[in-house]
Amino acid sequence: MLVKIRSLILTSNPFHASLLPLIGFSMPLIPRWRYMTPQAKANVQRLATSAVVLLLGFLLIRSLLPVLVVGLLIWWIWKASQKA
Repeated sequence: MLVKIRSLILTSNPFHASLLPLIGFSMPLIPRWRYMTPQAKANVQRLATSAVVLLLGFLLIRSLLPVLVVGLLIWWIWKASQKA
């Protein structure tokens, strides 16, 4: 712990001192793109594409949901009136 605090104190600019030595992280949480393997890059691209598609799908469903519910209610009422 003393070494970690000392590394924080010995930074050149105390106003821009990093808390990473105190926490214990020595690398960024998101690895740099140029050091990633091709398979890791493909996984990240697939994940990002899936996230965008899901987000667009949720936005589309959210905007069309009231119209679908009203249409379903009208259809149920029409079907019920046809039976009577």
